[in-house]
Amino acid sequence: MTAIDTLFQNARLADGQLVDIAVGGGKIVAIASSPQSYGTVGATRDLGRRLVLPGMVEGHIHLDKCFIGDDWKPHRPCTAGFSVRERVKFEKEALAGARPIAVRAAALIDLCVSQGTSHMRSHVDVDAEVGLRHFEPIAAAREAHREKVSIQIVAFPQSGILTSPGTASLLEEAVRAGADLVGGLDPAGHDGDVAGHLDAIFGIAERHGVGIDIHLHDGGLQGIAEIEEIARRTKASGLGGKVTISHAYALGEVAVDVVRRTAQQLAEAGVAILTNAPGARLFPPVLLLRDAGVTVFSGNDNIRDSWWPYGDGDLLERAMMVGYRSGFNTDDQLVAAFDMVTTNAARALGLRDYGLTVGGAADFVVLDARHVQEAVVARPKPRDVYKAGRLVAQGGVMIGASAQKQ
Repeated sequence: MTAIDTLFQNARLADGQLVDIAVGGGKIVAIASSPQSYGTVGATRDLGRRLVLPGMVEGHIHLDKCFIGDDWKPHRPCTAGFSVRERVKFEKEALAGARPIAVRAAALIDLCVSQGTSHMRSHVDVDAEVGLRHFEPIAAAREAHREKVSIQIVAFPQSGILTSPGTASLLEEAVRAGADLVGGLDPAGHDGDVAGHLDAIFGIAERHGVGIDIHLHDGGLQGIAEIEEIARRTKASGLGGKVTISHAYALGEVAVDVVRRTAQQLAEAGVAILTNAPGARLFPPVLLLRDAGVTVFSGNDNIRDSWWPYGDGDLLERAMMVGYRSGFNTDDQLVAAFDMVTTNAARALGLRDYGLTVGGAADFVVLDARHVQEAVVARPKPRDVYKAGRLVAQGGVMIGASAQKQ
């Protein structure tokens, strides 16, 4: 007989089945559609036939950049069309007068968790100017908030690597200090040296056994060539399943036959694609990539920062946006959008005990919807958010530590 910390009754699963979910030691120890005999049961909660979904996975966010928890900062447009270099310049100027990273990151973490996020991957700026001054408070936040969310950190060269001398060494230092992945940024468009940029990133990853997540805005056939080279290097280095290309706009800008060819290479190499379906840009064809065997997932990316003023951390909202912009209308397509912020994102992040399954972590969201499709199109609130079986947020409000232990 297994001792149960909490027995959640009248839970509605995605297939409509009503079940009890037994949780012990932060794990799901039983899911049953009929009454079962257990050992000691610490507490019982009736979920009232509300829908229970796995905790959502934020696949791409920048915790060090946001202005959540700070004064409103009006957006500053680029002077002559979008430019990564100019945006970075504007960002540094705005952040110089912002509240401390620890304050803003904590506010954004709480906002995301209150919407149902259980796991996230945050890119954190590392360059010759800021050194590890962004990494250190985010690493501290990862530990401080670990009871309500798990956080992966990408050491991200926002100012480039070859064009920012000393950054390669700083990226490696960040990995030694606990970064989970090493990042990259437009090897051709920003650094002007695809081979040199990728040599640096893959070298760090191979030496330290960490993953890779590369921002790739470079478009057209140039971007496709970079994607194919990343796939080739991933396969050659045995890093399959640990490499992500974020944005990959080129996949939405070229002919379908080129995308199919590239998708096959990505699938064979084990390279995932992250897209947030940004407003004014073409983006990768989600279903074509998925059907080719590529893991395609999503995230909010920038939230109320120097890059754009939008976002509230709601991953159901993000799933709806991806589906809306992709022309998803059928039930299966709406589920595909939902998978991008749950199971697909968990696979890309390498989360081993994810999902509403016996043995999985008891991370889940409870809300008023009849099924996943309604959850995506209606994004219902309020939501109850559980981490390791403990209530961490209710109705958009974080629950205090003492209440978590009840």
